[in-house]
Amino acid sequence: MHEGKSYKFGEFLFWTRRKIYILMVISIVPVILYETCGLEWISIPWTVVALLGTATAFTVGFKNTQTYNRTNEAQQVWTSIVSLSRSWGIFSRDFFSNTATTRELIYRHMAWLTALRYEMRTPRTWETIDRKHNTEYQRFYRVAERETPLNKELAKYLSGQELKEVLAASNTAARILANQGKLLRKSFDEQQMQIAQFLEMEKGLKEFYISQAKSEQVKNSPYPRQYAVVNSFFIRIFCLLLPFGLLRDFDKLNELVEGVVKGHMVWLVVPFSIMISWMYTSLEQIGESTENPFEGSANDVPLTSICRDIEIELRELLEEKDLPPKLYPQHNILL
Repeated sequence: MHEGKSYKFGEFLFWTRRKIYILMVISIVPVILYETCGLEWISIPWTVVALLGTATAFTVGFKNTQTYNRTNEAQQVWTSIVSLSRSWGIFSRDFFSNTATTRELIYRHMAWLTALRYEMRTPRTWETIDRKHNTEYQRFYRVAERETPLNKELAKYLSGQELKEVLAASNTAARILANQGKLLRKSFDEQQMQIAQFLEMEKGLKEFYISQAKSEQVKNSPYPRQYAVVNSFFIRIFCLLLPFGLLRDFDKLNELVEGVVKGHMVWLVVPFSIMISWMYTSLEQIGESTENPFEGSANDVPLTSICRDIEIELRELLEEKDLPPKLYPQHNILL
């Protein structure tokens, strides 16, 4: 998640420059054919391009609205997890006189957060984080889940036997919650807690399951491929036809000028075509970058930071002193 006032123009150009190179070629070739080779028949009516541009603008706007909604939904899910985690910490501390049980419940919860964020960072085939323009931009920040294996992180919170058990499960995070339930039932059977307290914490586990399912739904349900493909096709066709639609109009400008530029005004098609096409391709790339809010891009929900903040708060409830450091943005990017 970008936490600065805005992206710098240079950063944005760096991120989109590969598209600019392609647009430059697409713009220059028609001008050469029209001006140098004398193929004036390749010019097409501007009305055709304008109609296509209008349709393309609608599809781009629709996609960007929907992808923003996906990111917003993901942010809401994890905001809910923050609130529920605080409640879990308070209940674990206040409902039990046995400090060992309290610590086990809180540490296992931190293990659940860790397993869930690692699951959210696991790549999917439709995600775009490994595309060239995204991998290059990753020099501005780091994705912690790609640097440290899950088993090493979970070992901070779980015993050796339980660690092997949850890692062998098909869904590590869900198995950790199941183990929380076992401990709650054991504590209730041993009369360490009252029925009302037991039901309250079981309700908390239910909410964690629901939050996990919502997070997994966002992760495992890509933006519909049919809309993504249509959007991409329309933009490519528009960018390809745009310079052909500008040729005749810019050529007519030769009647209004004198001097060395007279007879060469058609070359203005190149910069104007690049500028207009770049606006469309950049909007497409922006929508693509918000399409998958957990993949590890610069515009993602900051899972690592959220989990670190929760861990600090929960360990403060245990009155621990050796707390992990708070995470801060790198080049205004927080993950």
